[in-house]
Amino acid sequence: MPVFYETEIASPLMLGTALYPSPDVLADAFRRSGAGVATVSLRRESAGGGDFWELIRELDIPVLPNTAGCHSVREAVTTAHMAREVFDTDWIKLEVIGHADTLQPDPFGLVEAARILSEDGFRVFPYTTEDGVLAGKLLDAGCEVLMPWGAPIGTGRGLMNPYGLRTLRAQFPEVPMVVDAGLGLPSHAAQVMEMGFDAVLLNTAVAQAGDPAAMAEGFALALRAGKLAYDADPMEPRDMAQPSTPLMGLAVLE
Repeated sequence: MPVFYETEIASPLMLGTALYPSPDVLADAFRRSGAGVATVSLRRESAGGGDFWELIRELDIPVLPNTAGCHSVREAVTTAHMAREVFDTDWIKLEVIGHADTLQPDPFGLVEAARILSEDGFRVFPYTTEDGVLAGKLLDAGCEVLMPWGAPIGTGRGLMNPYGLRTLRAQFPEVPMVVDAGLGLPSHAAQVMEMGFDAVLLNTAVAQAGDPAAMAEGFALALRAGKLAYDADPMEPRDMAQPSTPLMGLAVLE
């Protein structure tokens, strides 16, 4: 199972808690998926009050607060400190958004905020791109986990740059990595695990499905299949056909 900051989680599925049609549906999705981490935002907790926080506690899994919607270093750092007080954890998913339409991370603000928070004792999970140079700077800033995007948040488009993600995985083979954002189908999650990533984080694909609990279970099964495939050392693609039945021993017809 994945290990983040010396903590082993029970599943490679990290599931968000926003957008569900009801608290009961949310709870059912978590039960059927066996998700290993619940991501929460300070804004969501403020809106839901104590009932929401009690529901999250009852899930009995690690909580990963995030700085969703923050567009500046100051805003992200302030939100992280508030989240640590509310959720009683030093884990923080760090988002510093640089573009309002694509929700692409601001690389400069992300590194600065990551350094500040790491020095303040946070265990930072940075939402980043597949850029290897940026990844190296985040590691230098104190991050021990990387969370590259699959596609822009909420698009459900799957992996927009598989080559870039494979390159990033190969560049930092020992760093725990979570593909975060843009996954829409369980097949996308299987593809992530087949590449050797440690986990996925998603929300919209489950919460806005016609049957969120069934979709959550589908993602959990796909993650297991992808991990099994990766561990099995799959064959390399070939350019030419190769028969699976040997030619020796075939009947000779005259």
